[in-house]
Amino acid sequence: MTGDLPISGDGDDLFAQMFRMFQSSGPVNWKLARELTKNLAGEREPIEPDLAEEYRELAQLAELRIQATADLPAPSPGELNPTDRATWALENEQTFRILIEPLGDKLTGGFAGLPGAESLGQMGAMLQPLGPALLGMQAGTMVGFMAHRVLGQFDTGIPAIDHDQPYLIVPNVEAFAFEAEVDPRQVRLWAALHEMLFHRLMEIEWLRGHFVSVVEAFYETVELDLSDVMGQIGALEDPDRIRDLLGEEGTSTPALLKGTSDPDRLAAIQSLTAYVEGYGDYVVRKAGAEVLPDLDRIEAANARRRSEPDQTEQSLQQVVGLELQRYRAGDAAAFCVEVEERWGEPALDRVWEQPENLPNLAELTDPVGWAARVMMDQFEL
Repeated sequence: MTGDLPISGDGDDLFAQMFRMFQSSGPVNWKLARELTKNLAGEREPIEPDLAEEYRELAQLAELRIQATADLPAPSPGELNPTDRATWALENEQTFRILIEPLGDKLTGGFAGLPGAESLGQMGAMLQPLGPALLGMQAGTMVGFMAHRVLGQFDTGIPAIDHDQPYLIVPNVEAFAFEAEVDPRQVRLWAALHEMLFHRLMEIEWLRGHFVSVVEAFYETVELDLSDVMGQIGALEDPDRIRDLLGEEGTSTPALLKGTSDPDRLAAIQSLTAYVEGYGDYVVRKAGAEVLPDLDRIEAANARRRSEPDQTEQSLQQVVGLELQRYRAGDAAAFCVEVEERWGEPALDRVWEQPENLPNLAELTDPVGWAARVMMDQFEL
């Protein structure tokens, strides 16, 4: 590791460092996760007060335009928080634990059943805390990478289920505007529209619980492959191999964990996350078209960004096979447009009545098939 977690020396001193680093009282070593998150997210960068105030004012405008555009529940009270990467990471370090904690029992059972564990001698004692440490490393790198990429809570792929605070990560929004070569004020309003809309969606009575249920169902099918783990742990006897195991410069997730999962349950997550993002695109376009002259350019830049490799998603795909395929949000937005054009806004509102009305992965590109399943005799298809 670098910074707060130095790995150096050899013999007993080295093992003492590793034992301290690996100690945990739960399924995830959150102390290790926190140190990695801090290391990756970087130092705090206070937001200039006038700029922060502009973000808050744009969020108020965004809320008014969304309220006039979409019939969605009122958001929980709370002012937009324009923040920096480090602060966002600190305040969200455990809010994505639904993606990490379900692996705790699988690792514990997997390590207990590994042949040859008793022959490792001094390193054998590390097996018990190794699972929480690896999950802590996964959690810490995940949030640390997120802090440099996401624009707000709306932009995390899998939402922070138990976090109601609206955020925009100002350095990331500003960088996105620069890279897209678009007026920053337009991008700020566009991002505020997405963030305030997302928090209205999260007020839908069943949506948070449904997110949890599909993620939990997916993790039930995850099978971890620990076939190489004993050789990797044995390599820890050589201090020169430790940095290789933990990742170059302490900035990548170790390759000890690999897994597989059920494609059908993965598809349930993919369709849900794609629809939430695509519906957001659809509503933001309706709410922002009159005040965002460069909306087409902003959306095109965001579509390119979604299609680019994402270190967070890549690490989750490696460990549990969780590939979100966020580019499918474009299919979902087109689905919303076609449903409204064919059957009107009341038909699209049907999606939010109950989980069963959500389009599945195939229906994102087949609105007629969705309507035949969900609306049956109520509309002429």
